[in-house]
Amino acid sequence: MNATKEAALLMSSLSIFHGIMERTVPKAYYELLCSVEKDVFTFAKAWGNFFSLLCDRGCADHFARCLTEAALYDENAFSRAASARKETALPTEVISAIRRDLSAIRRISLLKPETILQDYLHHDELGVVANNLPRWKTGQPISQFTDEDSIIDSLAEFYHHNGCGMFARYRAFIWRGQRIEPVLYPDAIQLNSLISYDIQRQLVVDNTLAFLKGVQSNNCLLYGDRGTGKSSTVKAILNRYYQDGLRMVEIPKDKLSEFPLLVEKLAPVPLKFIIFIDDLSFSSEDKTYAQLKAVLEGGLAVRPDNTLIYATSNRRHIVKESFSERDGDDLHRNDTIQETLSLADRFGLSVNFMKPDKEQYLQIIYGLAKEKRLSISIEALTAGAERYAIERGGRSPRCARQYIAALETEFLNQSVKENQS
Repeated sequence: MNATKEAALLMSSLSIFHGIMERTVPKAYYELLCSVEKDVFTFAKAWGNFFSLLCDRGCADHFARCLTEAALYDENAFSRAASARKETALPTEVISAIRRDLSAIRRISLLKPETILQDYLHHDELGVVANNLPRWKTGQPISQFTDEDSIIDSLAEFYHHNGCGMFARYRAFIWRGQRIEPVLYPDAIQLNSLISYDIQRQLVVDNTLAFLKGVQSNNCLLYGDRGTGKSSTVKAILNRYYQDGLRMVEIPKDKLSEFPLLVEKLAPVPLKFIIFIDDLSFSSEDKTYAQLKAVLEGGLAVRPDNTLIYATSNRRHIVKESFSERDGDDLHRNDTIQETLSLADRFGLSVNFMKPDKEQYLQIIYGLAKEKRLSISIEALTAGAERYAIERGGRSPRCARQYIAALETEFLNQSVKENQS
């Protein structure tokens, strides 16, 4: 039996890690291996299709890493047990199957394209194009697959710290269509790039660290003026602490009725989750805020210990209320007022992000300009920042970032014109 046919048989007989066969690249690779037994047109087509997929994934120069990464992020009986630190409870037969699968995947990943081509050269028709078929580089497997004798231990250690499946691969998710879907390109903002509001931000960081350490912590409401960095703070905290087992799932306000279903999916995952609700507000006619009240505190379904709710809002009391409603014909007016105010009270931690004064605004401007290494005098920078704030209707960290971005563009255009002249 030639090496290509043996590799095809190994792939087809994967058991615990059989899920990788549903992934695009491993599936196309398996079809290529099997095509060695078929006609020349089927083989050439399978070769071209596989190489095209490798190029699309940026893996044409490291196929072994691509295949072993597919195994690393596969969700199966072993990865789930190891992420919950229960892999030693698996039956001996399962451990044996895991060891066999991982050894096979490592071996398959190192099969060179020249070997596959050599195993097919008994077809004379291929000789015309054989030398012109594109080749990929095998490269090396990922570090967990380097030593065949320690693959199981290496993978178990990875799952202990990172979870398994999509929760190991991604850090940010969104609740959509009653499913948790990964955010492929999350906002990469970092805490050290957020200037000012240090006291407010530290409150949220401290609460998050307590959560990660298993200490009793609070649901958090970040409220205040627009553009002050409330959402950026939450996203930056995720980027700082995701390597410590923190993940984030954003749920739209209109899907709060599905919250019990969401936490039911998160509860068994051995990671910590912030459930993020951005720009939260309700009208007095919108009674869905009662669903959020039940979620925060008082509902029959208990929020699992591995989840916290972080919400941002431009309103301290979240529910919009007018003077006319207070003077309305409600016989139990005070009860109605208390009902609308009780939602904000159910957040154990409320952090106020107020619009900056002139001094604070300019400190943000100076800090951003220094970070971007902009060559401009303090006087010109100050005058431009104030003028920009007036045009934008007020000072805020968002306004400061936009002004610095506009300044960078202006400097770039000037540089281009100078070079052209």
